[in-house]
Amino acid sequence: MEDHAVVDVGDVRLAYRSWGDPYGAPVVLLHALGGSSASWDEVGQMLGEEWRVYALDLRGHGESDWPDEYSFELMCEDVLGFLDELDLDRVGVVGHSMGGVVAYLLAEEHPDRVERLVLEEAPPPYPREPVEAERPDGPIDYDWPVVPAIRGQLDSPDPEWAERLGEIVAPTLIVAGGPDSSMSQARIPDMAAAIPDSQLITIPVGHSVHEVQPRQFAQQVSEFFSS
Repeated sequence: MEDHAVVDVGDVRLAYRSWGDPYGAPVVLLHALGGSSASWDEVGQMLGEEWRVYALDLRGHGESDWPDEYSFELMCEDVLGFLDELDLDRVGVVGHSMGGVVAYLLAEEHPDRVERLVLEEAPPPYPREPVEAERPDGPIDYDWPVVPAIRGQLDSPDPEWAERLGEIVAPTLIVAGGPDSSMSQARIPDMAAAIPDSQLITIPVGHSVHEVQPRQFAQQVSEFFSS
């Protein structure tokens, strides 16, 4: 059974969905740029058979507040505030793309809060060639200013992000989408090598692994969290 709720974290109201036993071990799911907690529906239901699962709408997305102030650091603090508000001490964190960057920054900054870490097609923290973003035609369910703000940080990341990968103590599963992904795969092995206790697997279905192959993805995450 899926529940919808909101929680105030500082000046931002965050919407979230949850599945599973309220007393189960907690797992937090973080979506990609332009996405929302809805992208996790199938995986959330499957993981909810074993865990207490929470999927957030990050600031500027979905039903959460659109405060017109965006950065990875702010999103990371939002997630930390979410954990505090729900009295979640240590959690498993699964992040897709943008959500993966938020996840590894959380693991760097607050290692005591992240039990295990899954990075699905998370952009590695190394400079990349900028590509200008074009706003889609028609209505969108996210605040457009979040796109240039986040993509700008991905193009020229804080060097500390890469330097601190070695400080991640949580066992980490990195899931790559393979050659069909819209994201370059070239530096993913470098990120994996920099995280002390990590393993890299490829599910070659493109960038949105958990949406294209939800059952396979959920199985890999469950096995990793149970190992």
